[in-house]
Amino acid sequence: MKIKLLCSCLLIAGTIGSVFAQDTPDPVMTQRIREEGMNHSQVMDIAFHLTDAAGPRLAGSPALKRAQDWAVNELKTWGMVNAKRESWGKFGKGWEVQKNYAAVTVPYYHAIVAIPKAWTPGTNGLIKSDVVYIKADTIIDLDKYKGKLKGKIVIFDATAPAEQNFKTPDASRYTDADLDVMAKATPPAAGAGTQPQRRPAPRGAAAVRAALAQFEVNEGVSLALSQARGTDGTVFTTNGASYADTAHAVVPELETSSEDYQRILRLVKAGEKVTMEADIKTEFFASDLNGYDVVGEIPGTDPQLKDQLVMVGGHLDSWHSATGGTDNAAGSAVMLEVMRILSRVGFKPRRTIRIALWSSEEQGLLGSRGYVKNHFADPADMILKPEQAKVSAYYNLDNGTGKIRGVYLQGNAAAGSIFQQWLAPFKDLGASTITINNTGGTDHQSFDAVGIPGFQFIQDPMDYGTRTHHSNQDTYDKLSEADLKQAATIVASFVYNTSQRDAMIPRKELPKPQPARR
Repeated sequence: MKIKLLCSCLLIAGTIGSVFAQDTPDPVMTQRIREEGMNHSQVMDIAFHLTDAAGPRLAGSPALKRAQDWAVNELKTWGMVNAKRESWGKFGKGWEVQKNYAAVTVPYYHAIVAIPKAWTPGTNGLIKSDVVYIKADTIIDLDKYKGKLKGKIVIFDATAPAEQNFKTPDASRYTDADLDVMAKATPPAAGAGTQPQRRPAPRGAAAVRAALAQFEVNEGVSLALSQARGTDGTVFTTNGASYADTAHAVVPELETSSEDYQRILRLVKAGEKVTMEADIKTEFFASDLNGYDVVGEIPGTDPQLKDQLVMVGGHLDSWHSATGGTDNAAGSAVMLEVMRILSRVGFKPRRTIRIALWSSEEQGLLGSRGYVKNHFADPADMILKPEQAKVSAYYNLDNGTGKIRGVYLQGNAAAGSIFQQWLAPFKDLGASTITINNTGGTDHQSFDAVGIPGFQFIQDPMDYGTRTHHSNQDTYDKLSEADLKQAATIVASFVYNTSQRDAMIPRKELPKPQPARR
């Protein structure tokens, strides 16, 4: 019995030893990747071309296509194969701002900070009109404004945000205590959701908004003002109409800085005459209603593994008020730099490495969901396509410019010990945390939804949530060069290790079908 027990123990120890051995990073290749990524980086040049050179990359816009075409050309230049724009399905109309001017002229001149809401029309030339305050809590309240708004500029009640902030700095990094809490997190209870459920808007309020939008069109309103989220001139922008080719017409709408909005609102509510002028030109693009992702590959070389995939990605589209530096040129630039690093060091992977830069993420992960549905499975029925079984892992980056501090496991506990070893060489760069937790709202979820291991890296928050996310401040200037170099180096190492590993990354239990809600 003792001999059998000893043999069993030795067998287990040998098995564990071999598992750990295959997940111990190759120090020579790790150093080569680190040297190229940290000392010969091109990540900021890549980011420049995706932001300053391409412009605001709203889904379906000419600027997004410029960035996509540039990325495809770079991938080919670096020796990637199958580099192309790939359609994932129907999106809708493209749209861009071609002119945007608005100012108060009475009681005095003041140019305001304001951004046209996405997919809203322009003013068809310069308009000059008085600002009218509308107070409508119910649909019936609109009746008193009938016949009084033609050619007018309208404004509505809005609560002023707190301008003074004595508690939270704009930018921050995770503390050791923050990371320790993440590392000690436990898996959620069975059946618990990974994301908080959004509370739907009251039906009454939604009905009033819909009625108001149609009322503005019927009454011939020339321009609507709305207060943007944000302070200190920061405008967090949104869409004001649907991108669908069948969308109903709306009036031009400007999302205005809270300071300018509140000034105008105070004046008109006090009975002061306020006159504004505006000249807004926007253009819709409907000749091609499809959405596209960018893809490219470093082909695998192992006869037994080359049909398997290691995928990296991030979304390339942005909002239109700036050039989308932190959201998400940062992640896209890092993933392109990962492909460049691996090509530059002469890496010949066992598995094929594929990059995918998504479009229409901002409209609901549409680019990655469409790609996953086309290649792997539809989460609504979970009928798996052959390619689904061939993806070892998908790695995503989309939480701003902050450096990588570790990995969210997305509940995949079996991957934890593997990733812990892969992070070990980068502890001096601040990356060592593994958490069972998930971070929501980005493209790794499209893969996780069909049973493919999908991971998002933990990143320092910086000023992502407070200043840049979807705002007019989200520019190249907000990118941290040192952090992006660090991120690209770590991701490149993860991709290398995943490609060379004998076994694929462990998988969780296959999700059950999730029929679309009606």
